[in-house]
Amino acid sequence: MLYRRSLLLGGLSSGLAVCLPLLARAASDGEAARKLVTAARAQVGVTLTYDPSYSRLAYPGGDVPRERGVCTDVIVRAYRDGLGIDLQVLVHEDMRQAFSAYPPLWGLKKTDRNIDHRRVPNLQTFFKRAGASLAVSDSASDYLPGDIVSQMLPGNLPHIGIVADERSADASRPLVVHNIGAGARLEDVLFAYPITGHYRYGV
Repeated sequence: MLYRRSLLLGGLSSGLAVCLPLLARAASDGEAARKLVTAARAQVGVTLTYDPSYSRLAYPGGDVPRERGVCTDVIVRAYRDGLGIDLQVLVHEDMRQAFSAYPPLWGLKKTDRNIDHRRVPNLQTFFKRAGASLAVSDSASDYLPGDIVSQMLPGNLPHIGIVADERSADASRPLVVHNIGAGARLEDVLFAYPITGHYRYGV
């Protein structure tokens, strides 16, 4: 785990393209995916509310109290707890190097390590730049445990979750760990909303 973290963070100094695509496309025996899914599922029953309030965070490793958060916090916490990957640091460092590549949706002129990694469009951009994008499809078999799926909710609200290793009641779809408004939950929502992105990063 220490080597993995050192390799990942060390690569940032020599350019994102050198390190992150290799991580995103690395062959896996499934252990990393299992760890990521386990870390996501562990948030169910712990994160009980949806709270999008802006908060000043420590850096690195900053987080709001675990009993609250937003959909992106599910992703950030799963990567930290399961794989030792700190998306707060990685998104911040990549935005520092390529700020114009990220969506200018909030009128910012510089990075903000308190919030940048907690915004769905920024995570989407980071995963794309890391070479982790996969095709979006309507076939459930294309979505594997540990995959990240972004969606668009009614009202053009971006959303994101992690594909789990459990199936729907009819066994036809994988469940998703996400926080859509009532805390972290494991639910049958993969095709409940339009899918806007499919990513496999670090697994």
